[in-house]
Amino acid sequence: MDYKKTNAPLTTVTRDMIAMAEQTGNVYETVCIIGKRANQISADLKKELEKKLAEFATSNTDNSMEEVSENREQIEISRFYEKLPKPTLIATQEYIERKLYFSNPLKEKDHLND
Repeated sequence: MDYKKTNAPLTTVTRDMIAMAEQTGNVYETVCIIGKRANQISADLKKELEKKLAEFATSNTDNSMEEVSENREQIEISRFYEKLPKPTLIATQEYIERKLYFSNPLKEKDHLND
């Protein structure tokens, strides 16, 4: 998914957790689903950022000087990722828009036994 095109808010928004929990019937399950998705998004963004910043990595053989050379493009990439909504906000927006698929094996097992 392209996280750059998300319509998630950039700042924290107060949500009605009871209304959000209607899909699952349980507030804690809802929080767990959003938390797991936020971890996935965070890992994806980290991999993507590391891949882009690896292009700027230079092997520094002179260990006596700990001077960091800053590259303008590298700074712009870092700033872009800093301005993105936080993974929890993206995950919450995906959940609200019903873009997340989730299942609870315990609930499915109970329905099969009925």
